[in-house]
Amino acid sequence: MARAALQPKKRIGEGPVPGANMVPAATVIAAIFVSALPIVVQDGWFPDLGFLMLVAWRLRRSDVWPAWWAAPLGLLNDAVTGLPLGLSVTVWTFAMLVLDFADRRTIWRDYWIEWVLAALLIVMDLAAQWQVAAWTGAKLAFITAVPNILISAASFPLLAWLIASIDRWRFSRR
Repeated sequence: MARAALQPKKRIGEGPVPGANMVPAATVIAAIFVSALPIVVQDGWFPDLGFLMLVAWRLRRSDVWPAWWAAPLGLLNDAVTGLPLGLSVTVWTFAMLVLDFADRRTIWRDYWIEWVLAALLIVMDLAAQWQVAAWTGAKLAFITAVPNILISAASFPLLAWLIASIDRWRFSRR
């Protein structure tokens, strides 16, 4: 019997949303541009939404993220947020490699494991930002980054739910 006969029949007009493969990158880009909104705060408590979206998408669907996507998305994040060029490129690429390594080493992942992985990556991202700021002459104690770490780690489940909802919509049948 031919393999084509074993495949389920597709109906005309059914299938994923058009452009479904570009939705993950578009949502990360939209989250990066949210950082450009004129939100005035005295302390840096606002989470890095682009990085959180990247991690949430990567934990949700590893098949849509080639590791090299982190470099152009990180470069865009550096350009939009005003971070030194190359910081997000390096940190985001390293985060993708860490998540690739975690995928290869774990047989299954529970939600708590994903939350811990995301929290560790958030700490790594904010520690790298703090260290680069210290190298450039900022006199900040690391304790000033702790509220941002806690808010980012606490907001990860909300972003993971949002990504899951977008992913369900992305593969919904019309």
